[in-house]
Amino acid sequence: MKNYIIKLFTLLFLAGFISACGDNTNAIEHNHQDGEQNESQVGNHEESLGEVHLSGLKFESLGIKVDTLPSRPLSGVVKANGQLEVPPQHEATVTAIVGGNITSIKVIEGDKVNRGQILAYLSHPDLTEIQTKYIEAYNRTEYLEKEYNRQKKLYEEEVGSGKTFQETKSDYFSMKGKVKGYEAQLRQLNLNVEKISNGDVYEQIPVVSPIDGYIEKVVTQIGQYIQPQTGMFKIVNTDHIHADLMVFEKDVYKVKKGQKIAFTVESVPGTTLTAEIYSVGKQFEQNPKAVHVHAEIKEKKNFLIPGMYINGKIQTESNTVKALPEGAIIEEEGRPYIFMAEAHEEGGETEWAFKAIEVRTGISDEGWVEIKLLEPFPDGAQVAMNNAYYLISEMKKGETEHEH
Repeated sequence: MKNYIIKLFTLLFLAGFISACGDNTNAIEHNHQDGEQNESQVGNHEESLGEVHLSGLKFESLGIKVDTLPSRPLSGVVKANGQLEVPPQHEATVTAIVGGNITSIKVIEGDKVNRGQILAYLSHPDLTEIQTKYIEAYNRTEYLEKEYNRQKKLYEEEVGSGKTFQETKSDYFSMKGKVKGYEAQLRQLNLNVEKISNGDVYEQIPVVSPIDGYIEKVVTQIGQYIQPQTGMFKIVNTDHIHADLMVFEKDVYKVKKGQKIAFTVESVPGTTLTAEIYSVGKQFEQNPKAVHVHAEIKEKKNFLIPGMYINGKIQTESNTVKALPEGAIIEEEGRPYIFMAEAHEEGGETEWAFKAIEVRTGISDEGWVEIKLLEPFPDGAQVAMNNAYYLISEMKKGETEHEH
């Protein structure tokens, strides 16, 4: 009985062992099949774009250039919009200091004028009255000066009355101050005070330009009565025109004085100009939230007018990175690719193989784009420097022919 029980346990143990081995074998075979399938899937993914082979003749005809992946200093770019402006000290609104009627206008819109140049003439009885009052006060001052000196001498010699001397002194200095006041008014009216003191009276008062520049607007006409402080002309000096760009909050930290800007003028397509930042605003505009950036324009053009809208690209700090020309990069299904190039002999002739390599791109500058490799290249590996579009076309063409 004891031997029978031992034999029964031995048979059960062997049956369990054989069953376990069978399961393991199935699992191993299943895992092996899965592994083959995964490897196939991985291989298919890695070779999703595959390779294209070109003969030496085709290579030459396409003008493809190859080289090792170069390093190049690239600047980041901040895009900004704005308009052309002129600093306030180079704009002027010409006003009438006193009221008067316009008797003549000497300029039209667009005329170039110099500081002090006569723009128009005014006439009014009040203007004549100021001059006659000045002449009276000037002549009265001459008389009082002589009387003051006479009374002073008598007072010092203790012959004249002290009271008379003080009254004469008061009248003289009071009239002298009044003369100075009239002279200041006449100079503001751009009149020659010396000539008026000699008896000459101006019938017309000149209105002159306070700055060099161009007549932007004429807002008066002949015969019109101009109230004091009324604007008559607007003048702008376009020699000091500059780019005023708005930089959004997220990019402000990248922008600094001295950086270069390339910009285009919306109304003058096809023209690119350059400028250099000389001032970065310290206060945000709220709508939109951005700061003003002012830049001096290099080589100003005659067609530049304040108020023109511009689109600018601010070149920020430069870094040396791996980079390729834009023509060496192609995007497929939202992913950027470049082509690794390798030459080999086939039947005594050179043949080129180009393999699509997925990469990541970074900053771009003047037609060059930063390349970030997902895996390091072999030493001495070459890449196509151009014609990525043609290479991908040849690759797809080959795939289509293969399917047929």
